[in-house]
Amino acid sequence: MKVFKFGGASIKDAASVKNVANILRDNLHEPLVVVISAMDKMTNAFELLADHAFANRMKEAEEQLNRIRDFHLNILNELFQDTSHAIFKKVDVLFEEITGITALKEKGSFNAFYDLLVPYGELLSTSITSACLKISGFEHTLADARTFIHTDNNYRNARVIWEDTITSVNKKILPLISGNSQPYHFVLSQGFIGSDPDGHSTTLGREGSDYTAAILAFALNADEVLIWKDVPGLMNADPKIFPESVKIDKLSYSDAIELAYYGAKIIHPKTIKPLQNKDIPLIVKSFENPADTGTYISESEERYETVPQYIFKFNQILISLTPRDFSFINEENLFDIFGIFTKYRVHINLMQNSAISFSVCIDDKADFGSFITALQENYRVKYNRGLELITIRNYNELNIENVVNKRVILLEQRSRATVQLVVASETDNYLQG
Repeated sequence: MKVFKFGGASIKDAASVKNVANILRDNLHEPLVVVISAMDKMTNAFELLADHAFANRMKEAEEQLNRIRDFHLNILNELFQDTSHAIFKKVDVLFEEITGITALKEKGSFNAFYDLLVPYGELLSTSITSACLKISGFEHTLADARTFIHTDNNYRNARVIWEDTITSVNKKILPLISGNSQPYHFVLSQGFIGSDPDGHSTTLGREGSDYTAAILAFALNADEVLIWKDVPGLMNADPKIFPESVKIDKLSYSDAIELAYYGAKIIHPKTIKPLQNKDIPLIVKSFENPADTGTYISESEERYETVPQYIFKFNQILISLTPRDFSFINEENLFDIFGIFTKYRVHINLMQNSAISFSVCIDDKADFGSFITALQENYRVKYNRGLELITIRNYNELNIENVVNKRVILLEQRSRATVQLVVASETDNYLQG
């Protein structure tokens, strides 16, 4: 049994959706579950719609909704010559639901509203892809992930309730892919989304479709997971930044977890652990060249990757905190600081402390002002915006020199295998809180 995951780039247009059918055609000789993300850039588009609607910027929300609708209808019109096909009515119904959600007078918290609205990217993509596969002769069941991926109500970053999820997957999904038919009947479902105990939609965090594939693989005791990407496999650097980047053929679970933790976009950070727990290999392959071997990730004590690996995170903020009462940075201060970070859902990409200061590097965020105000109650705060965080694994001094390229290093942290650098073009942009 295998689990396939197709990301947004692999279903970005009508030709890409048809290519999914071509890949599946060669892989229906054993039981299969297929997980699909929202179509190309549509999660970003739905997030912008959520921002406008929640702030009651209804003109902007309507314009954004029209852009989302036009994107999907253009793909539909290319895929289906017969506009009386049932998929057109189904998509119309989904957009009626989306319109109703954006018009809600009582929207609750933004995170709950986000999880009510943004999953429609996945619901639309799977509905359209399923209809295309059916007219191409692929027998399958379209299953709503919200009926078997059970989570808590930590909206926008929901935690999986594993026992309930495993029970539901084995009750609702396993029977659909069992049997001896050739080709196998497969299941198609959404990544990224689930539901809480009250039946409300939840999301698993950005890029969470990879995680959905891992959850299903764990619950079904799959033989392997294949993630289909627009690159040959896991590269040692983003090809858009490093044209000379090379593919890593093999990787251990532990090294893959570290790369994901540091920000490598190829794999969602939560994906690896469920697979490692059951020794399920993860293969990253190109949907453009499916015959290529890709990158094979599995349990191993061996260090496969010998080339330097570069991970870049942009739009970073470096924050330095000093207690206002002239005390040292101690466990009590850190407990208080981390409480504020948790309250504002701030993920720390790098941290470093001395006796009298605590510095962190974080992603820039919309509510940064409120977050800084909360910190300023008990701490003096300085920060830089518009920085880069560069992580290099298997580094040497020449690697560092080449990527820094005469820019100023504001913070540096090294271990035996990894160096992290927070860099800026200039150092005179500190702002005092």
